[in-house]
Amino acid sequence: MPYRTRFESLGYMFPDLKTLMAKATPARSGDQLAGLAASTYEERMAARIALADVPLRDFLQNVLIPYETDEVTRLIIDTHDAAAFAPISHFTVGDFRNWLLLDTTDSAALTAAAPGITPEMAAAVSKLMRNQDLVLAARKCSVVTRFRNTIGLPGRLSVRLQPNHPTDDVAGIAASMLDGLLYGAGDAVVGINPASDSLTALTRLWQMLDDVRARFEIPTQTCVLTHVTTQIQAIERGAPIDLVFQSVAGTEGANRGFGVTLDLLREARAAALSLNRGTLGDNVMYLETGQGSALSSGSHHGVDQQTCEARAYAVARELKPLLTNSVVGFIGPEYLYDGKQIIRAGLEDHFCAKLLGVPMGCDICYTNHAEADQDDMDTLLTMLGAAGITFIMGVPGADDIMLNYQSTSFHDAIYLRNVLGLKRAPEFEAWLEKMAITDTAGRLRDVGAGHALLRQLPDMSQGR
Repeated sequence: MPYRTRFESLGYMFPDLKTLMAKATPARSGDQLAGLAASTYEERMAARIALADVPLRDFLQNVLIPYETDEVTRLIIDTHDAAAFAPISHFTVGDFRNWLLLDTTDSAALTAAAPGITPEMAAAVSKLMRNQDLVLAARKCSVVTRFRNTIGLPGRLSVRLQPNHPTDDVAGIAASMLDGLLYGAGDAVVGINPASDSLTALTRLWQMLDDVRARFEIPTQTCVLTHVTTQIQAIERGAPIDLVFQSVAGTEGANRGFGVTLDLLREARAAALSLNRGTLGDNVMYLETGQGSALSSGSHHGVDQQTCEARAYAVARELKPLLTNSVVGFIGPEYLYDGKQIIRAGLEDHFCAKLLGVPMGCDICYTNHAEADQDDMDTLLTMLGAAGITFIMGVPGADDIMLNYQSTSFHDAIYLRNVLGLKRAPEFEAWLEKMAITDTAGRLRDVGAGHALLRQLPDMSQGR
C-alpha cells in the first residue's frame, strides 16, 4: 500500500514499504548507485515523517523480500517471538524510537524484547535516529557470549588480534601475534585472514595458533578465516579449530554468492560444537557482515543496503556466535563514499545488531580510495566505545599488509580503554597480570627481552 505525507507545501507518496525505507535512509553512495536513495533532502525528511507513523506490525505483514523466494525472510518470520513482541506491538516506528531512548527502558527490557524485534523494525527505527541516539540506545543493550572467556560484559572492550601476512609466513604471523599479546590485545580472538586456501597450509596455521594458545594457557580462542566448507573439511581431518568463521549477508542470493546456505551454516556450527573445545561456553561461530554485500552481488531485491545489512543479523542470531562484526568501510566508496557515511553506517550496524541480541563488534576501517582518513576512524572508534562496542580490531600499525586496508591498531584499543575506563575480558585480564604484561590496574608494563613470550619466538617461527 502507498504511504503519504506532506512536508512544507509539497505532498509525497511512496508506493510501498520498501521504497519508503530506502528514501528515509541517510545518504550513502550504495543506495545512490542502486537508484534507491531520496533525490533531495526534503524527500528524505518526508519519508522519515511517513516512516515514523508506520506500525511495527506492518513489518510482519508486508515483508520487503518475498517469503516464498528467500530463506532469510522465512527465517525472520518463522522464528519471530510473538510473546516478546507483545509489549511493543502497539508501537509505531516513532513510538519505538521514543521507547528506546527512555531512561526507564533498560538492558533487561531490551533483552526481553530482542526476540520479538525483526531486522526490518531495527533498520526502520535507526533511520529516525541521530548518531547520539544510536550510541545511547546501543549502550543499553547487553549481549554476553562465552567460549574460553567472557565477551560483552558491561565496561569491557575486547580486541581481535589480526596478525595477517601476505604469504602466510608463520614466523611473521607469530611475531605479530606476540606483539599484540604484549600490548594486551587478543581477548576476542586471534584471527588470521589467510592468503592461501590450501588445506595443508591452513592446517599449519591452525596448529601454530593452537600451540601458542596451549603453551601459554591463554584464555582466548583462535580462528583462520577461510570458507566454511574448508573448515568443515578440516574439522573432519582433526584440525584444532575453535571458532568457525563465515561472511554472511541478509538475502538468500547474497549468501549464495558467498557459497553458503542456512543449512550449511547450521552444519558448520554443529561440526564446531562436536569438538567440544570451549571451556566456558558453546558460542562457536565468528561471523562478518558489511553494508553493500547484497547490492554488490545483485541480490538486494531493491531493498536499501542498510536494511539488507540488518537482515544479516537474523542469520547471525540464528547461529548464536561468539563474535559478529561489520567490516564497515572495507567494501569501498561505491557503497560508503566518505568518512561521514562510514561513521553513520558503523553506528547503525552496531545498534541494529545489539538490539537484535547479536554480539557486535566493528572493523573500524576504510580503503585507500575512499574519501576518509584516520581522523574519521578515531571519531567512529570513540563513538562506538561510548556505545558499548563488543570488540574492535587490533592490526599491527593499523595497516593490514595482507588485505591492504586501514583499520585500528593495538594502540587504538589502549587509547579507548584509557579514555573510557574499559577493561578486557575478565579471564584474559587475569592472564595478562599473571604473565606480568599488565599491572593490577590493567596498565601495560615495560616488557624486557627476557619475557617468557619473547623467549619462545624462535620455536613458534617453525610452527611447532
